[in-house]
Amino acid sequence: MCSCGCESIVHTFACVSIAFLTVVGSHTCGLVRTRTRACLFPGLCMCLGFVSVTQVSLVVNVASECGFTDQHYRALQQLQRDLGPHHFNVLAFPCNQFGQQEPDSNKEIESFARRTYSVSFPMFSKIAVTGTGAHPAFKYLTQTSGKEPTWNFWKYLVAPDGKVVGAWDPTVSVEEIRPQITALVRKLILKKREDL
Repeated sequence: MCSCGCESIVHTFACVSIAFLTVVGSHTCGLVRTRTRACLFPGLCMCLGFVSVTQVSLVVNVASECGFTDQHYRALQQLQRDLGPHHFNVLAFPCNQFGQQEPDSNKEIESFARRTYSVSFPMFSKIAVTGTGAHPAFKYLTQTSGKEPTWNFWKYLVAPDGKVVGAWDPTVSVEEIRPQITALVRKLILKKREDL
């Protein structure tokens, strides 16, 4: 059992602060006071809520059986491989709300993504991204961007200060938004150099 109260295989990573959830939910983690949490596979929980000045995030609602799956997973993994070492993370949230295209268990979803696409970015437990049962992360993303997911593979670009700086539907490819992501990562790297 990790300090968040969730069972976890990797206790040392139980509490991680992520920028984009600065104003949602209410949860107190044993290590830090935070506002909500989400669970990674397999049961690894991340406490979400405090502003992190350390990374840029691309938050995506994913699905294994969607027509956009192959294109997006491959591009997201390439983006993670290229920019991950430079204060960037793709954050994937499986969702079964659109076309019932993510019907499997969390374990099966993780196995599919890791086996088929060798994903190295964080994958969270399956959640709802719209409606009254939407996860607080997506409520925040929707409220601050003014854009609610209407299908799988919506993408939200989040700056290190927690501000949503872009939101795109699945018809917009990862390659099309890569210049904006890269520019935001470069800006963060330059700021870190100035702070030294």
